[in-house]
Amino acid sequence: MTEERFVNIETKISYQEDLVEELNKIVYQQQQKLSQLEAICASLTGHIQSLNEAGNINKTANERPPHY
Repeated sequence: MTEERFVNIETKISYQEDLVEELNKIVYQQQQKLSQLEAICASLTGHIQSLNEAGNINKTANERPPHY
């Protein structure tokens, strides 16, 4: 192989390594955000269940509208 081909290959590898590192950072950030969203979802689910147990949701769901 010629020196020019080696330089081209090394350059491509360098760019690929940078890209992989950048993509790893993005995946990590997305995982952190996903974990936050899962925690929020679990919290909201618990809140809705507690409201349901208190009768706030069932009471209004079973009532007839005033025009009946």
